[in-house]
Amino acid sequence: MISSTVPALVARRLNIGWTCAKCRSQVPKPILGRAPISRQYSTPPPKFRTSIPRSRRRVVILATAGGAATAGLLAVGDDIKAFSETVQRSGRVATTLFICVNDYRTTLNQRETTEDADESDKILKACHQRCADRTLRVLEKNGGIFIKLGQHLSAMNYLLPSEWTTTFIPLQDKCPVSSLESIEVMFKADTGGDLYDYFSEFSKEPIGAASLAQVHLATIRETGQKVAVKVQHPGLQQWAPLDMSLTKFTFSTLKRFFPEYDLEWLSSEIESSLPQELDFQCEAENALRTKAHFLRKPEVPLLIPDVIWARKRILVMACETGHRLDDLNYMDSNGIDRDEVSATLAHIFNEMIFGEGAPLHCDPHGGNIAIRKNNCRRSKANFDIILYDHGLYRDIPQDLRRSYAKMWLAILDGDLERMKKYVNEVAGIGEDKFPLFASAITGRDFTIVSSSIMKPKDDSEQKTMSTALQEGLIVDLVQMLGQVPRIILLILKTNDLTRSLDENLQTRQGPVRQFLIMARYCMRTIFDEQLEEIRRRGSLYWPPNALRLLTAWLGYVRVEAKLEVFELWLSVKRLLGYRDTIDLGVAASPA
Repeated sequence: MISSTVPALVARRLNIGWTCAKCRSQVPKPILGRAPISRQYSTPPPKFRTSIPRSRRRVVILATAGGAATAGLLAVGDDIKAFSETVQRSGRVATTLFICVNDYRTTLNQRETTEDADESDKILKACHQRCADRTLRVLEKNGGIFIKLGQHLSAMNYLLPSEWTTTFIPLQDKCPVSSLESIEVMFKADTGGDLYDYFSEFSKEPIGAASLAQVHLATIRETGQKVAVKVQHPGLQQWAPLDMSLTKFTFSTLKRFFPEYDLEWLSSEIESSLPQELDFQCEAENALRTKAHFLRKPEVPLLIPDVIWARKRILVMACETGHRLDDLNYMDSNGIDRDEVSATLAHIFNEMIFGEGAPLHCDPHGGNIAIRKNNCRRSKANFDIILYDHGLYRDIPQDLRRSYAKMWLAILDGDLERMKKYVNEVAGIGEDKFPLFASAITGRDFTIVSSSIMKPKDDSEQKTMSTALQEGLIVDLVQMLGQVPRIILLILKTNDLTRSLDENLQTRQGPVRQFLIMARYCMRTIFDEQLEEIRRRGSLYWPPNALRLLTAWLGYVRVEAKLEVFELWLSVKRLLGYRDTIDLGVAASPA
């Protein structure tokens, strides 16, 4: 619980009036009746002196006049260079696309005349590998957005042949690094001042590089504060529109030749999300919103670095460092319980999905989350979870959030009829593709989903799912993903990433605790809906309404009690040194 009054300092930080023109839909409701959140920058964006001393004006005028012709020639040269680069980037994509389409058509025709099944599979796999190798070379040469696309495709092992996903894995560590000189030029163009006028120190090498940006450590000259400066790769702004058009052209062409393998939904999602990821002012706003929301959840050990200031291509934040979540040696040597880390991740992302007014971080991969020890927290956790990169966020509409909660409760209960009903409400999926969607959203074989999803996943289940995809189910999956709402695709992506993070932690209790935590958030969502409906009927003290309220409350408390019992059992096991687990079940049908 938190106090009903907010300290004056925090209240001031949460109520500075500003709204990002591109993110109006993401500005939250007023907090405690005050003005909406806005740029809560602890330091205002830098202002640089632009006036020129009178003694230098004559020199400037002469230099300007003398350099006009040279500038014109350079501009023509730049235009020629840009045109040449445009032709090369487009040519690489078009040529490789044509070669790959022709290769696949020839290969598929060849397979039809091959009677040996093993030989037929060998022919197709060889084609997959050839085309993946060609595409990799194009992605590496074009860089930027194409690197990000390749990274995304490398994680889609549930949808693409292994030859493609495996070939693209090196792109995870092949992010471009922009030169310090180009960063200085961009900084001056975007702020009007020199980099070292604002920073007394700025690391020459980035501490991290991604497909769209890189991060440098720096020190603010005026205050001496150590900060992390995220800067966009300078060339992205120039090539982003062309690269997005080329991506759209590629997937539409593939659909034209192979209509059963429609991936246009992927290019549509990139076209929608990329402009937001390229605008660091939107990212700053997302970070501020998330920080404000979790300030009201002090029991959750989540740390969002403070935003100092932001421009469209530059973001300055407080420097908060930690270790990767897959650094198990760090956690074990510092007495950090991996089971508690797993539970904390479940609380964070379930709050983002089901919490009222909470924004959803849609890119929680290992590079965007860090952990560090913190013995000063009042909660039982002795660590901080640090969340970075707030460029890709979505708000889940209330009606979708409620249907999604009911769907998960049905899955946890193993109630097929309710599953079908709410899967249709959530994603518009009918009974014919319901089993496929249930497997996609849970990452489990449908036979497990329809019996008890609490069972730990084993190798035989993974093999069964892989075999089903190879036998033609992958085409159905592609077509289904093209039909569901875009927000559902991002929720699916978030589910996959958080599930992967949890599996890397190698926890002891299996999936039971995570599902009980999810059930708690789902029941809270349903209870809020039921309470809203009861209030519409009249006073809560009217006997029929009081009975409805009691029934709804008992359903919520039942799940809370099961989670508390399980948490107590885990504590006892830790004291006694046991490593096995129990299955309490959930059985939390909403009234």
